[in-house]
Amino acid sequence: MMKSFAIRSVRVIDGTGRTIERTTVIIRGKTIAAVGPDRELSLPRGAIKIDGRGLTLLPGLIDCHVHFCLGAEPDVVEAIANETPALTLLKSSRAAHQTLEAGVTTVRDVGSRDHAIFTLKQAIDMGLVPGPRIVGAGLAICMIGGHARFIGQEVQGVEQVRAVVRTQIAAGAGVIKVIASGGVLTPGTSPDQAQMTVEELRAAVEEAGHAGRKVAAHAHGSSGMKNAVRAGVHSIEHATLMDEEAATMMREQGVFMVPTLSALATTAACRLGCGVPDSARDKAKAMTKRHAVSFKNALRDGIQIAMGTDAGTPFNFHGENAQELERMVAFGMSPMQAILASTSAAARLIGIQDQVGTIEKGKVADLLLIEGNPIRRIDLLRERSRIVGVMQAGKWAAGPLRKTMNDER
Repeated sequence: MMKSFAIRSVRVIDGTGRTIERTTVIIRGKTIAAVGPDRELSLPRGAIKIDGRGLTLLPGLIDCHVHFCLGAEPDVVEAIANETPALTLLKSSRAAHQTLEAGVTTVRDVGSRDHAIFTLKQAIDMGLVPGPRIVGAGLAICMIGGHARFIGQEVQGVEQVRAVVRTQIAAGAGVIKVIASGGVLTPGTSPDQAQMTVEELRAAVEEAGHAGRKVAAHAHGSSGMKNAVRAGVHSIEHATLMDEEAATMMREQGVFMVPTLSALATTAACRLGCGVPDSARDKAKAMTKRHAVSFKNALRDGIQIAMGTDAGTPFNFHGENAQELERMVAFGMSPMQAILASTSAAARLIGIQDQVGTIEKGKVADLLLIEGNPIRRIDLLRERSRIVGVMQAGKWAAGPLRKTMNDER
């Protein structure tokens, strides 16, 4: 028998920019069956009632940039090099569980060791282990000797790029990740220097497009950003050193910024001797102020922004995803804008806006129920004790309601 839930008298932040008080939301099976004022909705027979007074219901959060294979170790490159693939998969499963418990019901994993992320996705989809919906890239595609090669596939030339993209898609990739500039964590690479050619990047976009996949481009420096935008990518990850020309190109082409403010912040905040390699720490410290400026300019210029944390990088822990919303608000977003970047905007970037990202009739019931009002205090989303329940496709998957509601008849 299909189970129904009715959350009564709850505050709804619906993912479209609206906050609606004293609302009833009815979930039937995996989907949202109705949303409306308490006085107008009659409850279906047998529905399990939940008193939502004092609570806020949001769409499940969406993190567009995570690495489940990384465990937030001080030196993630060394850590993953010393692991067996089996251990990495087990670590990834734990990270997925922590992420779901934090209210994140969908992630883009944009770089993983081998193709383990597709095994984890299959296990989650089968209900074998808990975790969010995963849109995975598998191996990041980089130039020979390029950034992220420790979780990537090195290529040279257009034909190799096309072949690797096809291999990734055959393995299960839901998104393609390319490396368009140097990075922070890979020794010997400079964040402001472009990597991969425009022709190589364009080949990745074209090949991905044949299979209906989008392309995310890692790029800190403006030259790499502009190469990636010229190639037709759908999002720029980090966009740390964005100049005016890059910003204009992104806005005009509708390219998303996924800022990952947390990644540089947690690495740069580490004190000398914390275990983060000096080169990575120095690069992060040198870019944090510019990153804040780039984010503020993107917000001012109307560039589309989707939330991404880069969780898994040094001291950037899985399950602490909501820290990114606090940082976005500190740099000028309103709490509502930060929530939209983490729900409906993120769903549009990934291409799943018809399924999730808003609380509307017919959408998949991926929901987050918390105590208090995050429009007044965005930090509530980070307080685990505030989470009453995390619903995934109509089933309470985390929080106190998981234990009390799933077995009720």
